[in-house]
Amino acid sequence: MIFITGGSGHLGNVLIRKLKNSGERIVALVHPKDNCVSLEGLDVKIVKGDIRDYETVKKFARNADLIIHLAAYISILPWKKKKVFSVNVNGTRNIINICMKTGKRLIYVSSVHAFEEPRQRAIINEETKIDPKKTSGVYGKSKATAALEILNAAKAGLDVVTICPTGIIGPYDFKPSEMGKFFLKYLSGKLKYIIDGSFDFVDVRDVADGIIALSEKGKKGEFYILGNKTFSITEIVKLLNKITGYKTIPKIINQKLAYSASLFSITFGLLTNNTPIFTPYSIHTLTRNYTFSHEKAKKEINYTPRPIGETLFDTLNWFKYSKEKLLNFTHLYHT
Repeated sequence: MIFITGGSGHLGNVLIRKLKNSGERIVALVHPKDNCVSLEGLDVKIVKGDIRDYETVKKFARNADLIIHLAAYISILPWKKKKVFSVNVNGTRNIINICMKTGKRLIYVSSVHAFEEPRQRAIINEETKIDPKKTSGVYGKSKATAALEILNAAKAGLDVVTICPTGIIGPYDFKPSEMGKFFLKYLSGKLKYIIDGSFDFVDVRDVADGIIALSEKGKKGEFYILGNKTFSITEIVKLLNKITGYKTIPKIINQKLAYSASLFSITFGLLTNNTPIFTPYSIHTLTRNYTFSHEKAKKEINYTPRPIGETLFDTLNWFKYSKEKLLNFTHLYHT
């Protein structure tokens, strides 16, 4: 039996779909308030509980042969710091303790944001240091802190493989993610502005395949980056136009103006309880222009991400035909 935390999330539900194709028996831990739309129709046992509740998690995970820890609270908002750290660090500690006591293998899905930030345009790989003090943003610092806990547990004997995806995009994005909201805005014709920035975007299905392969072949205590290649936001929009036939030409905002505007959006979001798509942290992330190397995964598991055009095509089609199931943001979409 495979126990998966965060099973109803974007990566979680895609991973479960892949595992079920192989006939695996799965128990998925989801948040008590989750309506689990993303898992409808899948032969999976759904259990509800908070990752921070040790006894609840232990009860559901104790008979697992493999534990895959995906659950995380993803937020780019500074005022969410307490919850981000509570879920991402304390929740991970619970999983570590359970695996240490049961001796089961742990696949921990972290993020490339856990690595310390070098100079602009640098290459980041698995040898890049992890230091919460040298990582930006609440989310990045929480993942770096949790990664250090994982490293210490590995030194103490924990059988753990850590996977660090880049920017995940793709179909089955029910909630949707921040990039999912970006695609919905594009489809609705409301994408008026974009940022002069770039990032490494990877297909969620490729990350799921990588997780499955590394659960079998990943080396104990090792980190693996799963990415694709760096694309500018302008390149993404051009590819979207090529796929759809739209002639969307958003205005490109330079980095300084985007940062100033993001400060306003943060204030507005705090006052209205709305989540802005772009914040100072997201602007920072998009303008560092890092290159993330996945050569290690390529060498050890023959990891080969698909072309970005295929990902974008499938993503737009999924949003187009699945909009009635989306949990948020559907007001941006019109046919």
